[in-house]
Amino acid sequence: MKSSEDLSIGELAARFGLATHVLRHWEDVGLLAPPRRGNGRRRYGRQDLARVAVILLGKEAGLSLEQMRLLLDGPADRDARRALYREHCDELRRRIAGAQASLALVEHAMECGADDFTRCPDFQAKVAARVPDRSAGVRGGPGAGAAGAGGSVGAGAGAAGAARGR
Repeated sequence: MKSSEDLSIGELAARFGLATHVLRHWEDVGLLAPPRRGNGRRRYGRQDLARVAVILLGKEAGLSLEQMRLLLDGPADRDARRALYREHCDELRRRIAGAQASLALVEHAMECGADDFTRCPDFQAKVAARVPDRSAGVRGGPGAGAAGAGGSVGAGAGAAGAARGR
């Protein structure tokens, strides 16, 4: 792409395998600000290509569009950026721990010697640990319990024990 070349919204979207409405949405939320020609059509240059790549990397890292906007265009406050990154790292660590616990549970169920994994003592202990205590004030009903409490059935401190209990 020569420095004088620019791309239409369709060309830029195709280059990244995106739909044009995605780029329009990013423009609406303040992530992109392409210059427009006299006819009102958006034109994208090298800086826009790099910006789209950065946005996609941020999304792959699990950052929200609002977080990306703050990081890219917010005040040049290094401490605020670091706080946002620190918070996001903590969230990623929680999600990774939950995924590892779920993996351990599934691996245990796959290798468990019990004919019916639901009768496995390790699995039953995990289920019992995920049932809310009456004194906890958690209401029952649709969405309550394992998944409704914000995690998966395998997300718990004892999931590693399930893997050892094979």
